[in-house]
Amino acid sequence: MKTYRGFLLSYVKYGDAHAVVNCFTDDGFQSFFIRNIFSKKSKQRAFLAPLNEISLHIQIKSGTDSLKEVSKMELLKHPELQQQYKAGAVLFFTADFLYQVLRNEQQNEEIYHEISTFLKHLEKGNMNVHYILLTRFLKISGILPLSGNGRYLDPETGTFSASQTHQLLDEEISELWKQIISDVHPYEITVPSELRKEFLDSVFLYYQLHLSDFRIPGSLEVVQQLF
Repeated sequence: MKTYRGFLLSYVKYGDAHAVVNCFTDDGFQSFFIRNIFSKKSKQRAFLAPLNEISLHIQIKSGTDSLKEVSKMELLKHPELQQQYKAGAVLFFTADFLYQVLRNEQQNEEIYHEISTFLKHLEKGNMNVHYILLTRFLKISGILPLSGNGRYLDPETGTFSASQTHQLLDEEISELWKQIISDVHPYEITVPSELRKEFLDSVFLYYQLHLSDFRIPGSLEVVQQLF
């Protein structure tokens, strides 16, 4: 028997009652098969909410490469704001983003801790947390821009320069980037409502330039409409 602790990123229904769940666990990205979670008698389908922290007990079978099958699942942490519309949208969007960037990620305590920190701030009612998390993952991935004296972020070189090199990164947006990069408590930074769309667009531009095959999450439009 092996037990994994992890955050639910996505799931795919398999047949009428079963599911394959994708999680970032204490042992890296993992996919698991769960039987009968959508059956009428199951009380665990509510566990399949974005970024719920769950415990998965796996019966190890020797000599097989098949998908790990869950023998028992427990809910460890359910974000208190999950049922609130805006918070639920933030969780869905963030899980969508994390599923994409973590699919090939091995065990990484820093990432697991970062997701936990993100959730703690969201539970406090901070609806800016997803903007910060996206930037924090650039640091974890080793592609965070280098802070400097320039007033404009150059998204291609990842440095700050004296002149503007991209229309999305004017002085105001570049200054916001610089604040988040340099602040020791970035989750306490508030992204002004009038800058949120432009800032998020600039973050995804940076990802597209520095991560091969990166795609913008399909849930982005919902988040932009809300915020």
